[in-house]
Amino acid sequence: MTRFVHNDIISLTGRAPRFDLAESVGPDLRLGELLGPGTADELRLGYATAPGDPALRAAIAAQHGVEADEVIVTIGGMHALFLTGYILCGRGEEAIIATPVFPPARDTLLSVGATLRQLPLEFNEGYRLDPGRLAVLLSPATRLVCLASPQNPSGVALPCEVLDGVLLEMAARCPKAFLLVDETYRQAAYNNDEAAPSAATLSPRVIVTGSLSKCHGAPGLRIGWSILRDEALREQMVLGKFNTVIANSTIDEMLGLRVLTQADAIIAARRKHLGEGLARTAAWVARNAALVEWVKPDAGALCCVRLRSDQFDQAAVARFHAALTALDARVGDGTWFGEEARVFRLGFGLLPIPELELALGVLSTALQQAKRKAA
Repeated sequence: MTRFVHNDIISLTGRAPRFDLAESVGPDLRLGELLGPGTADELRLGYATAPGDPALRAAIAAQHGVEADEVIVTIGGMHALFLTGYILCGRGEEAIIATPVFPPARDTLLSVGATLRQLPLEFNEGYRLDPGRLAVLLSPATRLVCLASPQNPSGVALPCEVLDGVLLEMAARCPKAFLLVDETYRQAAYNNDEAAPSAATLSPRVIVTGSLSKCHGAPGLRIGWSILRDEALREQMVLGKFNTVIANSTIDEMLGLRVLTQADAIIAARRKHLGEGLARTAAWVARNAALVEWVKPDAGALCCVRLRSDQFDQAAVARFHAALTALDARVGDGTWFGEEARVFRLGFGLLPIPELELALGVLSTALQQAKRKAA
């Protein structure tokens, strides 16, 4: 009974420390910000439709430049990832995933029996993906290539020209395969930066997934989606959803639609917050440059930081994480994502800015306590 792989990232669903720099989200949206008087008085609590509420699907489609019929609403983004892997990757069929990666995205593919090939992206190369390196892993047995843009944990995005290059390699080596691009963080740009265009219209072989969890601050609603332009795959996704959960909650769908109708205002406020969090994080990295280095993210509420090897041996890395625990703080351990232990995910979007500054100060204290002792 080992279908699902344990990963310590599940600790994020437990008690949160005071200084939580492990999370990858922005501030939680509050229910009162969405509901007006009498909003839900006429809502019927019957079954929703299997594909999802038509108005909600239309709102999602409008943000991606696709048709509403090409959108399937799911129970969060992970439901979309699971169904995709389950449908496309039977036992012995191959899936490729880039690492480091959000652990459930990888472990879901393992749980459905896929033969998983991993493409390591390197910290020293800024986690940039080379389509030529990915091509070496492709074969006629490949059914799914699973990427994220921006990536979790790094926040590094994949430009359209890189995705085009991946699609060209797939067309030559595995033309029946699909490219899944998880765009959960796509709209989480900084300040006045433009959000990157969606990959949904690049090719009928592209699947795009997303959710309201990260950019919109509503992970409690469990609203995600899959955009599928291939009709046969779309039909399987609806059947898969019906056979696993039947439908979304009508309450979640109603609130999800309300989030999207207010999305411009919600996201604008969050971009300002994320921009300030990024600036404070950049300043912290600069102050501690003798001890840490980072890869600056393109979008999202997160980034990857690495403890410098000349200051932190293996024992010092362990001391660093122990010091954080003692200080009631945490970061995202790089081993959760398939990275080395000296890399960690730093989330700068959840905490209010004054609390973020305090948390970064605690992080500095942990660095000083843990670094390699002079001989």
